Amino acid sequence: MPETSPAAKSGRAPTAATAAAKGAVKSAATSPAQKALLKMGLRRDIDLALHLPLRYEDETRIVRLRDVREGEHAQIEAEVTSSEIVLRPRRQLVVTVDDGSDSCSLRFFTFYPAHQKTLTVGARVRVRGEVRGGFLGRQMLHPQVRAAGSPLPEALTPVYPTVAALPQGYIRKAVASGLNRADLRETLPNDAPDYAAQISSQNRLQHAWDLRKALSFLHHPSPDVALAALEDRSHPAWQRLKAEELLAQQLSQLQAKRERDRLRAPPLVARAKRGSKTLHDQLLAALPFQLTAAQQKVGREIAADLARQVPMNRLLQGDVGAGKTVVAALAAAICIDAGWQCALMAPTEILADQHFRKLVGWLEPLLAPSGKSVAWLTGGQKKKERDGMLARIASGEAALVVGTHAVIQERVVFQRLALALIDEQHRFGVAQRLALRDKMAATSQLEPHLLMMTATPIPRTLAMSYYADLDVSSIDELPPGRTPIVTKVVHDSRRDELVQRIKSQLGQGRQVYWVCPLIEESETLDLRNATETHATLCAELPGVLVGLLHSRMPAAEKKAQMAAFTEGLMGVLVSTTVIEVGVDVPNASLMVIEHAERFGLSQLHQLRGRVGRGAAASACVLLYSTGDAPRLGETARARLKAMAETNDGFEIARRDLEIRGPGEFLGARQSGAPLLRFADLETDGELLAWARELAPHMLDRHPRLAEQHVTRWLGEKLDYLLA
Repeated sequence: MPETSPAAKSGRAPTAATAAAKGAVKSAATSPAQKALLKMGLRRDIDLALHLPLRYEDETRIVRLRDVREGEHAQIEAEVTSSEIVLRPRRQLVVTVDDGSDSCSLRFFTFYPAHQKTLTVGARVRVRGEVRGGFLGRQMLHPQVRAAGSPLPEALTPVYPTVAALPQGYIRKAVASGLNRADLRETLPNDAPDYAAQISSQNRLQHAWDLRKALSFLHHPSPDVALAALEDRSHPAWQRLKAEELLAQQLSQLQAKRERDRLRAPPLVARAKRGSKTLHDQLLAALPFQLTAAQQKVGREIAADLARQVPMNRLLQGDVGAGKTVVAALAAAICIDAGWQCALMAPTEILADQHFRKLVGWLEPLLAPSGKSVAWLTGGQKKKERDGMLARIASGEAALVVGTHAVIQERVVFQRLALALIDEQHRFGVAQRLALRDKMAATSQLEPHLLMMTATPIPRTLAMSYYADLDVSSIDELPPGRTPIVTKVVHDSRRDELVQRIKSQLGQGRQVYWVCPLIEESETLDLRNATETHATLCAELPGVLVGLLHSRMPAAEKKAQMAAFTEGLMGVLVSTTVIEVGVDVPNASLMVIEHAERFGLSQLHQLRGRVGRGAAASACVLLYSTGDAPRLGETARARLKAMAETNDGFEIARRDLEIRGPGEFLGARQSGAPLLRFADLETDGELLAWARELAPHMLDRHPRLAEQHVTRWLGEKLDYLLA
């Protein structure tokens, strides 16, 4: 008989396991070091055991000074031949040591009486540090020093990731203590397939590495181990950890999906009144354009989901301008037709306003005969307007509510919420998504259907791993008539040429965006800011209305600036990244991104998507600066090269994953997703396949082991499984 997990009897992911997972470091810790451990997430013994070294130092050998090359780290035993405090150019302790093969100076700019006592003339000491050359001869700056004579360690010394309040000595002791106490009993079932069989033959010995052995080795590897195998994580001990981590992630995702499948949502089916079409069909007929084949396919997938009693949990991804908003509007129409309310939440007021304008234009004329309407909610509304909107939402008159974070505030009460649409979902945290779901739970025991949208397509490997609990729909074609955008990478020394190009575009009746990375002067980054650029362009473009838009402006002023640009009254709009998503001005044909080397790849692609929305040929200029450096760094070069080579958002996403890795790509701090610390999706595909195969078997046949495994690896992140 398979085991039965207590969690399987509940309708939610296990929270008792989360509470039980806490330990090791008490939350009431008062010392700075304990607080630092908590801040780093090192709460439990297992957290400490899984806190692995960044690198290692070899303190197992003593070498002769004459055999050490400049720039190398070395450990020597030598006799102190001189020791004095020197006051120039600054106060420092200067010590000379000789090991019989050569001599070396040790310099300490911070020192205590204990240092001087250890480093008295004639004392024999063990010294470790980087040996440098120079005019004054060989020297070490602030090396580690101790009295000679103690036994040499038998393993490499770990150097851990840490913070200022946690010296290496403290964190080494904490990790050793956690490793000793942690429960590392086997959680892989006896009938699990051997993960070693999934990968190349040279690593087939992995089955001999249990978790305790693997962790003990990685914290204190033997000196004869190949450092390359530790650094590239190909050593069998690393493979064991990566296999377990991937399994925990797949278990958590599959568990979340199964838990959601047990929940219930209202089935939403569009029903026409006698003698009339459904709102969905009316909207299709009223649209001034034909849907693409990709939009139609995705629309059918969403409609099928909404008709089920299981809550939809779907990610709609499509390139910039692929037409996600109209697909969302059709989903909202199905919801309204079925007699329920729908909410659309966007991360910025500009994007929410863009959606509102489109949805009001499409839906309000069709809703008017029924007395229903579209409501608007943002944080900057006046009290009277806001109270009116809240009353319409509570009464059910507002069939669709569009807004920012204001949609999930406590005062917002829906009468019959059944569908939540979240645009640019990666810009919202888990708490916001949960709050929107809870708006329905307040009035019924049902869950809302959830459709999340993103213009940052998710690469397939990432979707397999991090979105295993989501159904993914892709709009993989652009509507006809979209003009291709030419992308040019230009050094900022050619700004004058660029201004002439802008004058040419303005002379043809076109409009221009100029995006800057900062609002005001920064002491740490020598970047042109939006305010300075605005003033410069006003002077260089006499007679042209040049606008300024940034996040610190009052809402009314932002709205006025955006309206002037949208209506064609403004020739150039200087902006920060508040226009990254949602701005749709077909007449804009040129996008200039200043200090493009400072932007992320997906952000550059989003900004580029603000042009090319009309019939005119459009261009995007990536203006970069190298500052005092002779050339751009590798990462910045790779980003700009990718932008110049392709307009395909899916290819951009793939390259972005290569450059940044999955944690950065997903926005780990916002998403709450159980991100991988050890495994790499690009190189560990075989282990991921093994984990995907084993996860359902463990949940079905060994649920207690599965729960223990997930709790060990994810701990408090279990709270986010249903987000």
